[in-house]
Amino acid sequence: MLQIGSKEPVSMLIFDALQERFPDAHCELEYNTPFELLIATILSAQCTDERVNLVTASLFAEANSPQAVLDLGQAKLENKIRSLGLYHNKAKNILAACQVLVENFQGQVPWDLESLKGLPGVGRKTANVVVSNAFGIPSIAVDTHVFRVAHRLGLSNGKTPEKVEEELMGLFPQDKWSLLHHLLIFHGRRICNARKPGCEACPVSEFCKMYREEKGLLPQKDREG
Repeated sequence: MLQIGSKEPVSMLIFDALQERFPDAHCELEYNTPFELLIATILSAQCTDERVNLVTASLFAEANSPQAVLDLGQAKLENKIRSLGLYHNKAKNILAACQVLVENFQGQVPWDLESLKGLPGVGRKTANVVVSNAFGIPSIAVDTHVFRVAHRLGLSNGKTPEKVEEELMGLFPQDKWSLLHHLLIFHGRRICNARKPGCEACPVSEFCKMYREEKGLLPQKDREG
């Protein structure tokens, strides 16, 4: 239970409560190598992890390296990922990224954020997912769940994913960043849903800005911003 009289910062009280509720919080994309995680994360755009895992199980059985994916070619790759939506652009970006990996990185996925962001189809969120989960580098990948939950809880007022990431990094110790990312995603998927948040089942509702506003518990001076 959250203790209102605790000397611990509210941000860490939220962290602790979410960790207690979701002790198994982890990356739900299935992968065995940094390359597989990179491809799975690119494919996860506007798609559920469950659907991606079904597709990548078949894809990686045939092609789980940059050169092997290049050998598939555009048409065959598109056919394999067609059910995920946006398959034409995803296939185009994946093939372009694989070409760069083969030509510039000896077929290996780089571990640093800037090199990853330089790959076609790889933005900051995808790069953060890879460096955090594949290489153990603390980072916070801000997807739609993290963005939504951070705002509802009052952890961030950032208007962009980059600003939300910056504000979250300022609130939490660096060694908590990667787990925080997973905790916020688990909470967003299982309780703090986009359309109908399960506030009555929420382990952090007493500190949630949105909930306290709705219940008239938030001081007037804190209701804006």
